[in-house]
Amino acid sequence: MSSKLPVSVLIPAKNEQLNLPACLTSLARADEIFMVDSQSTDKSVEIAEKYGANVVQFNFNGRWPKKKNWSLENLPFRNEWVLIVDCDERITPELWEDIAQAIQSDEHDGYYINRRVFFLGKWIRYGGKYPDWNLRLFKHQKGRYENLNTEDIANTGDNEVHEHVILPGKVGYLKNDMLHEDFRDLYHWLERHNRYSNWEARVYYNLLTGNDDSGTIGGNLFGDAVQRKRFLKKIWVRLPFKPLLRFILFYIIQRGFLDGKAGYVYGRLLSQYEYQIGVKLYELSNYGGKLNIAKPTDATSSPQEIQQSAS
Repeated sequence: MSSKLPVSVLIPAKNEQLNLPACLTSLARADEIFMVDSQSTDKSVEIAEKYGANVVQFNFNGRWPKKKNWSLENLPFRNEWVLIVDCDERITPELWEDIAQAIQSDEHDGYYINRRVFFLGKWIRYGGKYPDWNLRLFKHQKGRYENLNTEDIANTGDNEVHEHVILPGKVGYLKNDMLHEDFRDLYHWLERHNRYSNWEARVYYNLLTGNDDSGTIGGNLFGDAVQRKRFLKKIWVRLPFKPLLRFILFYIIQRGFLDGKAGYVYGRLLSQYEYQIGVKLYELSNYGGKLNIAKPTDATSSPQEIQQSAS
């Protein structure tokens, strides 16, 4: 068996019993694993503990920080390097070798990892879904997720959705991919993206009103992949017929049709997702942002609770 690596893994979770066994199996080389749970009602906690993970409960206060930033601030990591992995993601043996070399060389403070997204059992290679770079491996004291000012909208979830890590320092890119495949059915995909569309509508609203620049990664046409995407998004939010344009961009211009039936279904769902964002943005804009406002609670997790969960 390959030796353990001095890496602490952070897994945000809620009701992920179908995905967790494969995810945790792929993390066997990590020295330490924390699963930060949001009061799962299935067997997620039992499964995580069976695989030797430290389970900590997160109680969202309705404001900031959300789950990943809270974890980076509060968990007692015993390693300098943290690897953030979602329950529907897998770290391959080849990627572990990349990670071993990266942390040993210590040339960078963080590393982007490319994801292969699987949908209906097929790798979605086209439609702009690959490459899909995410800053997931970094020195935990240096990296934090940006705040896109979306916390006042209800039903966006307690976890960072598409926020990116801000990392002062030098970053690199790992060679091999991580795998992203949700073993749950399409009902869960639709339920999750209905929630995500609340978040996206607020992001669009912030872009249109200029309320998006504080503590975020700015848009830059000549910057890295994230900065280019942010630059183009500022243009995108002002375009008409976005649901149709989203399908044309994914399926035709970026050749999503090459992924067959799975590519077609994925493109149609992305178009529907864009429509949901649009109508929620209309609601938000025309009612002055007063509808569906989250009501903060005082719930939080104390340092004592963290230590007890991790012990």
